[in-house]
Amino acid sequence: MMASASSDVSQFHHTPSYCEENVYLLCKKLCADGVVDASDLFVVFISNEHKHIPLWHQKASHRADGIILWDYHVICVQKQRKQGKSVDLVWDLDSTLSFPSTLASYVSDGIRPSFELFSEFQRVFRIVHAPLFLRYFASDRRHMKDSEGNWMSPPPEYKPIVAQDGTVHNLNQFIEMSTKDVLEDVGEDSVNAVFTKQLGVLVGESQLEQFFSCISS
Repeated sequence: MMASASSDVSQFHHTPSYCEENVYLLCKKLCADGVVDASDLFVVFISNEHKHIPLWHQKASHRADGIILWDYHVICVQKQRKQGKSVDLVWDLDSTLSFPSTLASYVSDGIRPSFELFSEFQRVFRIVHAPLFLRYFASDRRHMKDSEGNWMSPPPEYKPIVAQDGTVHNLNQFIEMSTKDVLEDVGEDSVNAVFTKQLGVLVGESQLEQFFSCISS
């Protein structure tokens, strides 16, 4: 299936600071609306061991270049072929870039791997196949409460997401990642693993586009 050249971001549910839940609902809506099959979607968690990752062209930024430091961020990548060529798309509800953007433009403008960063800001990407994410992900939003139990950011109005097996919270398993745990090489085994591993696979900045180029659409 093929996404339209552009979509109306306002048609998708968005709660600031709850990007993982926003992407969960985005995946469900894209599938329910017949835009794409779930098998072509991948949820990508971006973070590192320091919980300091820069992204550009983010709506929450107060700078002209849109740069912001997140502790983690979540986007959706769609595998797509157009006129016989692979044109992968990124759906990021928090970005000022095109919605969706091509993966190539999102990487070059939003991630900017060519921008020299100190090691503490190096990004790690956890790639999870959407069908597995929709089945196993759960969050009771405990990470959004301070030590006194107050909300640090207003939660969504709908009920917390519970996994199909009854798990009520495992967000921390998805966002815990380290640069030392990324794949040494992107190959057939690692690509196959993303379709079976509940927590997906970890790749580095230089491997992100290569990884998706190895996935058949």
